[in-house]
Amino acid sequence: MSERYDVLVVGGGLLGCLTAWMAARDGARVLLAEKDQVNQHASGQNAGSLHFQLEYRMVEDGEEAARVAAEAMPLHLDAAAMWARLEDEIGESLGVRQTGGLMVAENADQVGTLEFKAELERSWGLDVRTLDRAELDTVAPYLSRDIVAANLSALEGKADARIAAPAVGRAAVAAGAEVCTRSRLTAAEHGTAGWDITLQITDRTGRARARRVRAGAVVIAAGVWTTELGQVFGAELPTVPLALTMTVTSKVPALIPHLVQHAGARLSLKQSLDNTVLIGGGWPARLMRDADGAPQFDRKHQLIPQSVAGNARAAVTTVPALDRVPAVRSWVGTTTVAPDQLPLVGAVNGAPGVFVATGGSAFTLGPSFARVLTGLIGGRPPDIDLAPYAPARFAEGSTP
Repeated sequence: MSERYDVLVVGGGLLGCLTAWMAARDGARVLLAEKDQVNQHASGQNAGSLHFQLEYRMVEDGEEAARVAAEAMPLHLDAAAMWARLEDEIGESLGVRQTGGLMVAENADQVGTLEFKAELERSWGLDVRTLDRAELDTVAPYLSRDIVAANLSALEGKADARIAAPAVGRAAVAAGAEVCTRSRLTAAEHGTAGWDITLQITDRTGRARARRVRAGAVVIAAGVWTTELGQVFGAELPTVPLALTMTVTSKVPALIPHLVQHAGARLSLKQSLDNTVLIGGGWPARLMRDADGAPQFDRKHQLIPQSVAGNARAAVTTVPALDRVPAVRSWVGTTTVAPDQLPLVGAVNGAPGVFVATGGSAFTLGPSFARVLTGLIGGRPPDIDLAPYAPARFAEGSTP
């Protein structure tokens, strides 16, 4: 006899833990299945940035690409409001500090990008203003003298990726959810009472056994494994996996209160609560693949020395005081984006009762993703128009 659950959440990162917590809080019987350990993968390896402005990757390909990316702004605004109250609701620290974020510019072309970006963001309701050099001397004196302007959003900031998902996972358990680690979803069959799911449970000695459960609804919250899991449910969920470089420095005196990104370079940096500086921004790493070129997400991906050096150079150019600060560690984190750069959020086409959320800003948008998915599971109409993010947009025969 299969164990019965109202909701099965697949993936134990921040998004999965948030969804399990919210669904359990709504009164659902919830099982969260994680193939490894909670927070082991992308949610625990990213830099914890809370970007609500458009990021460099969203504006580097021109104005039309930026307009498409801005269609996710309702999710950004919703997530910003949710992060502001999330620690109080969870009852634990998540390391959240929303002390403002800057996107900086060094030349006239980049200033033009800032002006276009700010106008676009304001049209969607994000409060962004452009600071000139004189204002930056007061607001951000740590910036290089080569920085001539910046966009400022007071909503931006950071969370601690090391503690956020585990804290939410504990809240989910306290609300009644069950968390099962070392539990990989291997098969799914739809019936009149929901989904009959087979999980492969591996114990500490490496022995595997099958566990069969029945779930009324399934949430795919598995990041780079989204496409693979979609195939288990007979669904097309195209994603593009990315391996990215991150570096952490030694501790330095409090210097950088803002989340800093750049309008003309791959850069995102912030000073964490322990006074280290986290540096990232989209520099590529080497994604491990098999002989046929398919990504192998369970392998350790490789740093590219040129990316590590280029990322450090961008950081020092923007914040000269980092020039002599030692780098303690560089590592590779993974994320995924949809082919059109917008998130995938909503019901999975052709798989009744299955829902998905993923996207390049999944840590930032995790609270919003979880809220709208939990609402859909509960039969509540979404208060955000999810049409631009619908997974069905990639189904064969769909129209733009």
